[in-house]
Amino acid sequence: MDKRPTSRDVARAAGVSQSTVSIVLAGKAEGRVKPETRQAVREAARRLGYRPNLAARNLRLGRTRTVLLVVPTLTGPVFGPIYAGAAEVAAARGFGVVVHPWPDDAGPARSHVDTQAIEGVLASSIVGGVTDFGDLPVVMMDSDPAAPAPTINFDVAGGMRDIAGHLAGLGHRRIGHLAAAVDAWTFRVRGEALADAFPGSLIREATPIDVAAARRAALALLDRPDRPSALVCDDDLIAAGAYKAARALGLDIPGDLSVTGFDDVLLATALEPELTTVRLPAEQLGAAAMTALLELLDDRRPPGLSLPGELIARQSTAPPAA
Repeated sequence: MDKRPTSRDVARAAGVSQSTVSIVLAGKAEGRVKPETRQAVREAARRLGYRPNLAARNLRLGRTRTVLLVVPTLTGPVFGPIYAGAAEVAAARGFGVVVHPWPDDAGPARSHVDTQAIEGVLASSIVGGVTDFGDLPVVMMDSDPAAPAPTINFDVAGGMRDIAGHLAGLGHRRIGHLAAAVDAWTFRVRGEALADAFPGSLIREATPIDVAAARRAALALLDRPDRPSALVCDDDLIAAGAYKAARALGLDIPGDLSVTGFDDVLLATALEPELTTVRLPAEQLGAAAMTALLELLDDRRPPGLSLPGELIARQSTAPPAA
């Protein structure tokens, strides 16, 4: 296997010193190295296929160029796209992203890694926020905008208002809410927006984000004389449980019961009928949060941001039965 070219090889090919190669390729040659020498160094590096060793350079500078991404779970379908968006922006600036799971029931997220090994923190949907990260810059995602750290959020209230408007437009007045039993800002806001849209006519049942648990909660809402004509679910996985409950009771979706979800993960189109839900721009959220963190690292204060979702009306909603 051919040996990887070094800065010494580039210096020899360009007829300059290694220190000149370092200055040119670090982008610090303006006013220090003649234009024709700069050009010769770049051409030699290109010809040899030379790439600077960023790990060694960062070690010399005392920087790691590594960001920690804290998420509640590694299996949630939203968090993969969030990571992808953050990692793409990070890579363009020479940063890497390391993922650190922190479950909902574990309280405020604390660092289980050496904070000297990271330069900043992105935290998504963490109950209680983050703590014990010292002076590291932090950007929160899908979190309370009143937090001291900058927040990049989905407009979940707007998404829930879109769901409510869709159902009201179809003629629904008796609404059941299958609410996620997670004490997090994102779910509190969804519940408040739905209650505001249907004052006095909303009935609610809390459930873990789990199909079997959601089925039990949906049965509790549907097994009553004033059965709701529509179930609004805080999550597409919860909606899958509502589908199971409807089938158990012999109810047709959407003929006897309309069902909506939230997130628009792959499951939404695997259900039959396909699920009406709100699509959240998860990859865009990760990219915007990483951009904000890079601004913090450049000693700038980024503004908060709220990204709108999109109502995706499919076949699980229809006017209520007469």
